[in-house]
Amino acid sequence: MNSLSRGNCVISSNKTRQSCFTPPRRAITVNASGASEKVRLGNSDLIASKCCLGTMTWGEQNTEAEAHQQLNYAFENGINFLDTAEIYPVPPNQNTQGQTDRFISTWLKEQNRADIILASKVSGYGRQTYLRKGGVLPRVNEANIVESVDSSLARLGTDYIDLLQVHWPDRYVPLFGGAAYDVNSEREGDISFEEQLKGLETVIKQGKVRYIGVSNETSYGVMKFITAAEQLGLPRIQTIQNSYSLLVRGAFETDLAEVCAPRQGNVGLLAYSPLAGGALSGKYIQGNTTAGGEDISKSRFNLFQGYMQRYTKSLAREATEKYVEVAKKHNLTPTQLALGWCRSRWFVASTIIGATTMKQLKENVEAFDVVLDADVLADIDAVYRRYRDPAFN
Repeated sequence: MNSLSRGNCVISSNKTRQSCFTPPRRAITVNASGASEKVRLGNSDLIASKCCLGTMTWGEQNTEAEAHQQLNYAFENGINFLDTAEIYPVPPNQNTQGQTDRFISTWLKEQNRADIILASKVSGYGRQTYLRKGGVLPRVNEANIVESVDSSLARLGTDYIDLLQVHWPDRYVPLFGGAAYDVNSEREGDISFEEQLKGLETVIKQGKVRYIGVSNETSYGVMKFITAAEQLGLPRIQTIQNSYSLLVRGAFETDLAEVCAPRQGNVGLLAYSPLAGGALSGKYIQGNTTAGGEDISKSRFNLFQGYMQRYTKSLAREATEKYVEVAKKHNLTPTQLALGWCRSRWFVASTIIGATTMKQLKENVEAFDVVLDADVLADIDAVYRRYRDPAFN
């Protein structure tokens, strides 16, 4: 019987059941050179850079030319991994939705597609009815997944996505700095984990997606996805893209870290908002002009009032000031401290950076050349003991 290998599945020519598993193996470092250091994502054959280029400002705060400039710089410096989503740019807006993908498309057509790891996301249960034909609520079932992937591929101008992530859970969970879990907010009619995986299996079998992951997910969700995959022979999640930074640590460092560890789930963390939306760069504690002369009057927190305010409220701001002091003590920039620390965590497979200016992007990329020593890490821990996840307080 002839078979075709694609991603994490072997698809037999007579359309019989596909085998979607490989034996668990530890995440391995392939080489080491700053932002271009490569790591295997989960059990997949995706060898991605430890620095991933985020794109969510493109089409809102950044023009197409600026997006291409960022892409060229990143990939010239060894980054081979970029992350987008059907809902981008953010904040979500029906008039700009999809622009990020379109900007990527015009750059992508000039590249060798095989050299690029392209990640995207299908939206979970949400209010953005403009994402689907007929104005229906997005859900994570087969019909929605297929429509989402087909639309993303058309915008991106490619015939496959390397890593498709569920952007946020279909079920109720506290999101984006939300309060503690509330049973009164649970909804009826959740799409089961099994049905979600079967829908994701469909686009893998169609050759449109190579591997899958989750985002903004909990320990419960990760375990349910893994268990369903193992019991039913369905595709296995390889990554989890969650917020992780000096201001947002505890939610991942406890039980999620255990669940995702190589000897357990072997699910690699793609850390987003490692600078807490830019707050950890220190720029918002210095007025409208930073010490380096950067005008921040048009930065996202100032442009979009109330956006990510969990990172700028009093206790988070106070913690940020303390981390800036640690950076100064060790002759580091706040960005070097925040990104160097994030990269040092054993469970972070890749750190997603984003920038609205080339100056910011270059500083972010160069920060990956910094290795924090034990004294710096000890000072960071001392601040954390006093300010534990202040963005959630």
